[in-house]
Amino acid sequence: MGNSAEAGTTARNGHATTESAFAEVLADLVGVDRVEADSHFFDDLCANSLVMAHFCARVRKRDDLPSVSIKDIYRHPTISSLTVALAGEAEPALVEEPAPEPGKRPGNAAYWCCGALQLLFFLGYTYLVAVVVSWAYDWIAAGTGLLDYYVRTVVFGGALFATLCVLPLVVKWVLIGRWRPGRITVWGPAYIRFWVVKTLVQRNLIVALFVGTPLYSWYLRALGARVGKGTVIFSRHAPTCTDLISIGENTVIRKDSFVNGYRAHAGSIQFGRVDIGSDVFVGENTVIDIDTVLGEDTQLGHTSSLHPGQRVPDGEHWHGSPAQPTTTNYRTVEPRRIGDLRRSLYTLQQLLIVLLVYLPLAIGGVDVLLDQAPKVVMPLVTERRAITEWWFYRDALVVSAVLFFGVALLGLLAVRVVPRLCQVVLRPDRAYRLYGFHYSVHRAIRLMTNIRFFNTVFGDSSAIVHYLRWSGYDLSKAEQTGSNFGTQVKHESPFLSTVGAGTMVADGLSIINADFSATSFRLSRATVGAHSFLGNQIAYPAEARTGENCLLATKVLVPIDGEMREGVGLLGSPSFEIPRSVERDSALADLQTRAERRRGLHAKNRHNTVTVLLYLLARWLYFFGVLLLGWITEVYYAQAAVAVLAVASVLLVGFSIGYFVFVERLVTWFLPLRPLYVSIYDRKFWRHERFWKAAAATAHVQLLNGTPFKNLAWRMLGVRLGKRLFDDGASMPEKTLVTIGDDVTLNAGSIVQCHSQEDGAFKSDRIAVGDRCTVGVGAWVHYGVTMGADAVLAADSFLMKGEDMPDNSWWGGNPAREIRSR
Repeated sequence: MGNSAEAGTTARNGHATTESAFAEVLADLVGVDRVEADSHFFDDLCANSLVMAHFCARVRKRDDLPSVSIKDIYRHPTISSLTVALAGEAEPALVEEPAPEPGKRPGNAAYWCCGALQLLFFLGYTYLVAVVVSWAYDWIAAGTGLLDYYVRTVVFGGALFATLCVLPLVVKWVLIGRWRPGRITVWGPAYIRFWVVKTLVQRNLIVALFVGTPLYSWYLRALGARVGKGTVIFSRHAPTCTDLISIGENTVIRKDSFVNGYRAHAGSIQFGRVDIGSDVFVGENTVIDIDTVLGEDTQLGHTSSLHPGQRVPDGEHWHGSPAQPTTTNYRTVEPRRIGDLRRSLYTLQQLLIVLLVYLPLAIGGVDVLLDQAPKVVMPLVTERRAITEWWFYRDALVVSAVLFFGVALLGLLAVRVVPRLCQVVLRPDRAYRLYGFHYSVHRAIRLMTNIRFFNTVFGDSSAIVHYLRWSGYDLSKAEQTGSNFGTQVKHESPFLSTVGAGTMVADGLSIINADFSATSFRLSRATVGAHSFLGNQIAYPAEARTGENCLLATKVLVPIDGEMREGVGLLGSPSFEIPRSVERDSALADLQTRAERRRGLHAKNRHNTVTVLLYLLARWLYFFGVLLLGWITEVYYAQAAVAVLAVASVLLVGFSIGYFVFVERLVTWFLPLRPLYVSIYDRKFWRHERFWKAAAATAHVQLLNGTPFKNLAWRMLGVRLGKRLFDDGASMPEKTLVTIGDDVTLNAGSIVQCHSQEDGAFKSDRIAVGDRCTVGVGAWVHYGVTMGADAVLAADSFLMKGEDMPDNSWWGGNPAREIRSR
């Protein structure tokens, strides 16, 4: 009895000591003399998530206090409840990834030798293509009559298509043979072979044109993957280490999913198996890391991930990052019976359309643009002296303007008319069989209404509301804010997409209003509630259980079961409730009266109009440069056909990257980026939106993934970059606010984003990534973050704003928290 009383007294004393220490740290952050133990962090102290992230970071640095995560803060929003919770049962541990033995990191010699060999491969490949194109051009030009031209174009297009599809297969089996589990060092000889195969496999016409068709599965089988009968893969992120990928029958893998069979870690490439059973559902925005298993008849929800070592038993449903068991059913459309003949006929139909329509049109269009058009406009264009005459450039400028703006206007008209005519044959809430007429119509609608160019032109301005209405969205109750949508919005069907009044959406929204099984699909209306805010990279399903006045945080897993959520915020995967807003943030959005806000909106619209015009001007001048390069190539083609084509191809790549790097740097020279905390009606924010328009075009640097040349591009774009960064496909919107140390590893799909918009408030801050850090596949690093040296952020994790990762730590999850100190 005495021992129990003594233990209780000790526990109370320990709680009091912890509470006192927590109160001291928090009082310093919120700028008050004293914090009561029962004061609510958000309601009473007016703290926000950034302040509480700093609180967590300071607490972690003290050995006398228990570690606190941002999830703990939201679940226990007072010091007293937080202290009791931390003293009780600990939160379930995340999956502890196996720590690979540290390998020898390559030096500068290996780094630059690798870059030189990659450049030689590119030049050799370009020369080979030039030889083939030159021969084909002369052969097609020797035809007589329109029909002969068409037949020759079809023959050449078919041969070129077959060659480009077979080449990755041949190269893979010659250079690699079969992929096996193991590890190689980046920048070494084995890595060069890996990079060549990865580049050819992922940048292939089959991946670009036939995702979601049986031909895509056949392509993966030819590369060595074990893909079962009836499996459908919608993701354009093609697996690289195909021999390590096993997928059973009748499985469906939704778009934007990563199943690579490899990952980059601490200066090495690690290969591992991924086993996915039969009758499996894999949701959108998922990451399946190496050494993972999805059993038979299992489900992995949207915005979820499997980390190395995770095994999903047969018949179970999992979701979250890393995934955990759930009762949620993500398979919402009943299967339909289809046979092999239907799959084969559909594949044949798609091939014939490509070979008989798309490729001849593309080849004929290039011929008209670069050969016939200049001869009609300027009869002397074939003479070499033409390029020294002023009228050569004048006419190229006029032709480029007519073509660029004419095609843009025709594209806008087509977006309005063609999908509406196609939509007549589709009915919502009705299951259709795959690989039939209705499936072809749906693919056509999705393709025509998800044109990124128009979203970039109109996004981040009032014009995006009108464009989305034009394309089919139900925005009848929209309230203009000038920032209703960002520049990256996509959907399955615009005609079944509804967004309520007063709702604002950041970049990366994917509206999932089409559900798929391995044999069927169904369209359903997806409705985003009024007066809500949606953060970055959200997959929003039609079955979402979120109503009005909700805040959906970045990378949140939107719930599709349970009670309807209204007036709350949701964070994480799986998601949990947080305050809808806090006084500190809402006060900034409410600085203006209604009349002042109206005047602010008018001023913002004028500023955004100039931004749109500048963006169009920049893209037109780029097209003018490409056209001019094509015409100059035509002038010199007769003298040295192959050499001229090869040089022109290299110049085109260099010009594309260099031009958009120059445009972005020009914008940041006039409008330097700085940390901000302003209203969306502040001119500083409008200037940041102008920068986004310029930065949207630098996607060309992704052509340089996995090479030292991407690091040169990052430096030219303003990243404070250390030595030997390995970048397998990362994105950084605000480059000049990012600092990256030596020997850092950034995986495919990772994002380093220095800004956040929440309702009417915009915030941006710097990010520092220390030496030898690793950021996993699909992971997200938010603004104000510091990653210490040798820190690791696991795949698909969300490192929230303001977090401070200590040296040698390993974090994971959404939101990310410490897995262990290594």
